[in-house]
Amino acid sequence: MKPINKETALVVFSGGQDSTTCLFWAKKHFKEVEALTFVYGQKHVQEVAVAEQIARDAGVVWHKMDVSFIGHLAKNSLTDSSIAMDQDKPADGPPNTFVPGRNLFFLSIAAVFARERGISHLVTGVSETDFSGYPDCRDAFIKSLNVSLNLGMDEQFVIHTPLMWIDKAETWALADELGVFDLVRTQTLTCYNGIKGDGCGQCPACKLRRAGLEKYLRVRQTKSETRIVYNYC
Repeated sequence: MKPINKETALVVFSGGQDSTTCLFWAKKHFKEVEALTFVYGQKHVQEVAVAEQIARDAGVVWHKMDVSFIGHLAKNSLTDSSIAMDQDKPADGPPNTFVPGRNLFFLSIAAVFARERGISHLVTGVSETDFSGYPDCRDAFIKSLNVSLNLGMDEQFVIHTPLMWIDKAETWALADELGVFDLVRTQTLTCYNGIKGDGCGQCPACKLRRAGLEKYLRVRQTKSETRIVYNYC
């Protein structure tokens, strides 16, 4: 077994708003950062090329892994073109954009991948505050999986979730604080229909991203106006 490298983090990286914000969060908090992107049969597979470009521009070592079996395990609208995408969360469960087991597999595979490189820190962009009803984005799940991974491999992994308790507007604020607001706004791909930047504007991911952006811009404008008044006085 390789010695644990506490100065390196592995980011589960899709190239979207959340994971890109987490990538730069990791760059701020760790000396070295690597990124791992998964191909799982997603219809918006263009995100993989976007992730590679962002990682390389950021000077981050980038890895890609094919886990297409995930897309064949259960029916969902992100991997099956014949299923019409839910526009809103159903009252009786998660929307059909939920890919069962996705974060379970991603983080478990990432942990094995990290272990082989002596990395103990994993970073993921899940959030319980402002999410789409996906059960595998909840804090309880992440904490329980962290314990299971440590027990299952006799390791001391730490799963970091910088966005867990902040909403989309606060995620935009964090990107701004990290100096990557424009990059996240124009270069990331969050859209389920595979359109970079502001996306299609119609899918659930775009609606959530847009609502958060508009809220943050209003807050930023208010703060700017307050500073101007204060300085004038």
